[in-house]
Amino acid sequence: MRFERLLQDGLVSSAVARPDKVALIAEDGTATFAELLARSTAVAAALQDEGLRPEDRVVVFMENSLACATAVFGILLAGGVFVMVNAQTKEDRLGYIIDDSGARILLSEGPISRIAVDACAAAEAPPKLVVARAPMDVASRGSDFQRMVESEGKPRASGATPSDLAALLYTSGSSGTPKGVMLTHESLAFVTASIVDYLRLGSDDRILNVLPMAFGYGLSQLLLTAHLGGTLVLERSFAYPAETLRLLELHEVTVLPGIPTIFATLASSFGASEKTYPSITRITNAAAALPPALHAPLRKLFPNALIFRMYGQTECIRVCYLEPELIDRKPTSVGRAIPGTDAFVLDDDGRPAEAGTVGTLYVRGPHVMRGYWNAPEQTEGMISSSDANGERVLCTHDLFTTDEDGDLYFVSRSDEMIKTRGEKVSPIQVENVLFALPGVKEAAVVGVPDEHLGEAIRAYVVREEGSSLKEAQVVRACREQLEAFAVPHEVRFVDDLPKTPSGKVRRKSLLA
Repeated sequence: MRFERLLQDGLVSSAVARPDKVALIAEDGTATFAELLARSTAVAAALQDEGLRPEDRVVVFMENSLACATAVFGILLAGGVFVMVNAQTKEDRLGYIIDDSGARILLSEGPISRIAVDACAAAEAPPKLVVARAPMDVASRGSDFQRMVESEGKPRASGATPSDLAALLYTSGSSGTPKGVMLTHESLAFVTASIVDYLRLGSDDRILNVLPMAFGYGLSQLLLTAHLGGTLVLERSFAYPAETLRLLELHEVTVLPGIPTIFATLASSFGASEKTYPSITRITNAAAALPPALHAPLRKLFPNALIFRMYGQTECIRVCYLEPELIDRKPTSVGRAIPGTDAFVLDDDGRPAEAGTVGTLYVRGPHVMRGYWNAPEQTEGMISSSDANGERVLCTHDLFTTDEDGDLYFVSRSDEMIKTRGEKVSPIQVENVLFALPGVKEAAVVGVPDEHLGEAIRAYVVREEGSSLKEAQVVRACREQLEAFAVPHEVRFVDDLPKTPSGKVRRKSLLA
């Protein structure tokens, strides 16, 4: 397994080895590796001319696009730190990130640049604004990104080292103020190489990414492509599933990363069709647990695909994966630690948890974050200790078990475990039963305060179109497959579930 010294070295190496190969295909353009490097180099020089200094933060407030990819590598080549912000972010949150990160420059594009203008104006120290393809009323408010791309400047040597910061990725902040995860060149380059290794990828692979690149899982698709010398097909979102499948077929995509909501939509909308997509050789899932009920419809749609069940956190990007050959024998497992790292479960006394015993998952390796930006106390709650070699150990605060083979099983986020009748119930345990019911498209389970039970279990279910599924049927199926204390006390049918920009279900919004 190899990994680059600096994060941008993957792009540089691929541009030397495969200059004329198409690196990226997006709505706003297509670029070979040589072209992407040239664009990024020009942007790096222009950013330095704008006053960017080593380790200065630059906010990237863009959609999935060629411009966004160029911005990321341009910032790295200039010696800066990119701060990815989801294109759906509102002005107040964007303003908070600008102030918290101390960003000197903000890059934006298209209609969302209006939000950037307002956020910059309200900032304590307004960053310089650079915009691409902006509306006319915005274009005059900042520098022109396209002129940067077309400039002929050469950047000065950045002086960056592997231990320097490369990125700040702000967490969703669903439980409080957003936190900036500090990731170094070393950590991101290492985890990128490790993922390539266990996914068994090569330079012939073509990845379709519909996940926001502001999300660690989406960003990693760009980094994988540069490292591999493969091809990335970028779609702005998963708003139109049929268009996603069209692009998949048009570009002979081989790798499809997704989250359960994406795969549930594909299974619901196209699972009954006889059409298949044989070019796909890898299906990867992270961000939320993939219900085993989706394995069969995914295999039908993508008959040649290996399905990789994975788990990760922004604080280290990826923790573990299950070898796809084991998926039928261990359909709910997320396997072992990624290559070059360690992941282990400790009980409440800090001792290794026995197989089947619920404990907290810890992660050790060079991919672990440096900490949270400007938040030393919160960092102490996550970086629990260092081993004898000085490596950071991350406490995920997520609950896991292991089996006799040592493979990992996600149980729950520690603050989502339901306590009812004196028993602890994992929402995932109940949701897996719900997902397996005919007519269920999506499901989420939460605990609601109850005077007698402590918490009562409430299930929210999104039915597939045309389904007449009733509450009594749902409860009956749960009684047949779950312990009595784990059966939902209430089932609510809804049109959709509230989600974060990265597609995770907002359980706390359901409670509200």
